[in-house]
This record gives sequence, C-alpha cells and structure tokens, in this order.
Amino acid sequence: MSLQTKVMVLESVEFLVMALALFLPAGTVAWPAAWVFFGLLFVCGLPVTWWLLKYDPGLIEERMQFRPQLSWDKAFIAIVLVFILFWLILMPLDAVRFHWSRMPVELKTLGALVLLISLFISFLTMRENPYSSAVVRVQKERAQTVISTGPYRYVRHPMYTGACLFFLGTALLLGSWYGALCTPVFIGIFAVRAVLEERLLREELEGYDAYMVRVKYRFFPHVW
Repeated sequence: MSLQTKVMVLESVEFLVMALALFLPAGTVAWPAAWVFFGLLFVCGLPVTWWLLKYDPGLIEERMQFRPQLSWDKAFIAIVLVFILFWLILMPLDAVRFHWSRMPVELKTLGALVLLISLFISFLTMRENPYSSAVVRVQKERAQTVISTGPYRYVRHPMYTGACLFFLGTALLLGSWYGALCTPVFIGIFAVRAVLEERLLREELEGYDAYMVRVKYRFFPHVW
C-alpha cells in the first residue's frame, strides 16, 4: 500500500470516528455547526496533506508510526485519547440533544476563526519542523537538530499551542460551553507533557539548552 493510500485511509477513519462521536450523541445529522466544523477540517486539511506528501513524506511516515517508547508518554497518549473521546461525546449532548448551552452566533463565528488559526499554526509547525513526531523521542536515525525558526522563534512548543486553540475553537464553533470548559484540562495535560519532553530534549538533543535560554515561553508568548 502506497503512503498516499495509507494517509487517505487513516484520515478517512479519523473523520468517521469523529462523525460518529458527534452525530450519534446528538441524535441527528441536522447540526449545521458540526458540518461547518468538518468542512473546515476538510478544506484546510486536504492542501496540508498534499503539501506534506509532496515535500516532506518522511514527516508523515514518522507521525503515522505512532509508537510511544516512554512509559509516561504512553500514559499521556492513553489519557488524551480517552479525554478527547469524552469531549467529543459531551459537546453534542450539551449543544444539541439537551440544549444545556446557549451560545450566541458571534461566539460560534469566533470559534471558527480560532479553529482556522489553530490549523494554520499546526501547518506552520510541520512545515518548519520535519521532526515534529506525534510521540516524544529524539530521532537520532534522522539526525534530528534543534529547530528555532518559524513559530519556534516565539514558543518552544507551537504544536501544543495550535492544539490548545483547536480544542477551544471547536467547542465554541459547536456551541458547547462544557466543551470550552474542557480546554484548561487539555492545556494542563499538554503542559505536563511539555515539561517532561523538555527534560528528554535537554539530555539527548544537542543545543536544546541554548535554545531554551533564547526562547523563554512554551505555549503562549509572554504568558507561559
């Protein structure tokens, strides 16, 4: 099976799982905000996938392996996957089935904008960093080096920045206050992983100590 086919199959499965997690608890497919969400993911994700397949297939292969080597990273991934599933199911229950949340259209529009910004940050990160693996490890076989350009000039973990904005923007777009309230939990989980990841990088990646001195913030400039 070609790399392109593998990517198409994986992304199709991811879309299907998300669709089931959103529409089944909602009890209906007549949920315009959810269709906008999937539309934005498709419209933005397709050119990014094309770009990576053309210019950096090695990064796609690295991210598709998804084999955590560290025990704490395995625990992190398990916790995040469970919490994401809970989050995806909670939002349709909140916004559609039980109507617990009443969110104005202005905030839903803001959520769409935040979602787009998050996707753009994620693309910039992958474009700049060919070693941006989905698991924590130093890729010695690929001669990994410290990346300090692009979004890495401002924060040490721009992929986590994009992820945090993704969860907030999605919850606002879908009209779920409970989903938005989950954002601090995601930020906290990513913060713990970032600190542990930096310990590994300082030990095994030459030049990372000096990079940490130059770039002081992890996720958000002038915040943390």
